[in-house]
Amino acid sequence: MTADRFYIITGGPGSGKTTLLTALEHAGFHTVPEAARTIIKEQVQTGGTALPWKDRRRYTRLMLDRSVESYQAATEQAKKHPERLFFFDRGIPDTLCYANMTGIGISKQMDAVARTHPYNKTVWMLPPWKEIYAIDDERKQDWAEAVFTYLQMKEIYTRYQYNVTEVPPGDVRYRSAFIIARLKL
Repeated sequence: MTADRFYIITGGPGSGKTTLLTALEHAGFHTVPEAARTIIKEQVQTGGTALPWKDRRRYTRLMLDRSVESYQAATEQAKKHPERLFFFDRGIPDTLCYANMTGIGISKQMDAVARTHPYNKTVWMLPPWKEIYAIDDERKQDWAEAVFTYLQMKEIYTRYQYNVTEVPPGDVRYRSAFIIARLKL
């Protein structure tokens, strides 16, 4: 099944996900970028309101829609390349976690989307790492929020019956080798 080749790399903000995904891409794996940062950049550039600090509902809807689009595009690529593994920078359950954390809640429709767009049951989760954590134009959460987000992510992925495998802090070569070794490649 295609979903068996779809791996999620997730965790709280500022834990090194994007750096790890870039390393995996350089190692020859296909990666799928997260929607959140792209949406924030687009909304800021266009004066839009679908932002976590303005209209969280619209932002959440956009994240879910874009995550589904990314999933569908990866599914088409997976059909053409049955040998390829895909690493997603966050998955659809991340959007549900955000909705839950912000008080929007997980609607029946959101739940159905998460259940009908499965990934490999092994989810790679990066824990908070204070030494590399930084706030920037798109990431405005403080350290305590980053830790809380990580804990909530763990809970959501477990609720959706994924097996969370924590990727320990370390340089990017160590982290990518950690994942590749466990995939037995």
